[in-house]
Amino acid sequence: MNDPALNTPLLPLVAAVLGACFGSFLNVVAWRLPRQESIVLPPSHCPHCGTRLRWWQNIPLLGWLLLRGHCGYCAAPISLRYPLVELLSAGLWVAISQSQPVVMGPQAPALALMLAGWLLVSWLIPLVLIDLDHLWLPEPLCRFGLLLGLLTTAGLGWSQGGAVGARLLSHHLLAAGLGLVGFELVSRGAQRLLGKPALGLGDAKLAALLGAWLGLAGLGATVLLAVFGGALVGGLARISGKLGPKEPFPFGPFLAAGGIVVWIGGPQFWLGLWGMVG
Repeated sequence: MNDPALNTPLLPLVAAVLGACFGSFLNVVAWRLPRQESIVLPPSHCPHCGTRLRWWQNIPLLGWLLLRGHCGYCAAPISLRYPLVELLSAGLWVAISQSQPVVMGPQAPALALMLAGWLLVSWLIPLVLIDLDHLWLPEPLCRFGLLLGLLTTAGLGWSQGGAVGARLLSHHLLAAGLGLVGFELVSRGAQRLLGKPALGLGDAKLAALLGAWLGLAGLGATVLLAVFGGALVGGLARISGKLGPKEPFPFGPFLAAGGIVVWIGGPQFWLGLWGMVG
């Protein structure tokens, strides 16, 4: 980060703590949203016995360790996924705090970029978890994530000047539209050829969301990374027998992972690997 206020050795620690805390909340979102439960009330409780957790039991990572992976009241096991998501969120927040994203323009304010990156990854994590669990990408999360992306693009763009803002917003609007339409066309084409859609409508909406945040080049790099990653993991899973020949598997996590990588490192390197940029 170029902002002198952010050039402090304490920033990674602050990012890690905040990221872990948000990761704890994102676990709640991913659990409750598919069940149509409030993400605020009731407070955190054991899903097995319903007992409300004490404050120290909610401390990210440490609470799970102190409880030794089991509920302190009914001794039911607590999934290892909870601390892993908290750790993942912490790591991504640290990575974003140390990166210099370029997808929002060359002169975007460093602090605003960092906050935007934290918002993006925190929006994508529950989408990934829900897709892994239910093969479903909730439309409200995709729709509001797209709107947030366009609002963030507009704000960061106009902070660099009217011409930059207008150009940036138009590119990101076009990327969102192409992401949505392109993925829907691919899905319909596959349905005609194979008799079933290759992608869900949720994937098209997630692509539109990522286009709103990353722009044309960013979305292109994201899709390439997602297709490569999905083909590699899916192929290995089918060869190993962990995935049946016609068994579906979620594509959303690959799109989200590609989007996060592109936000942190920029699209130029990844497009260059495919000879798409000089």
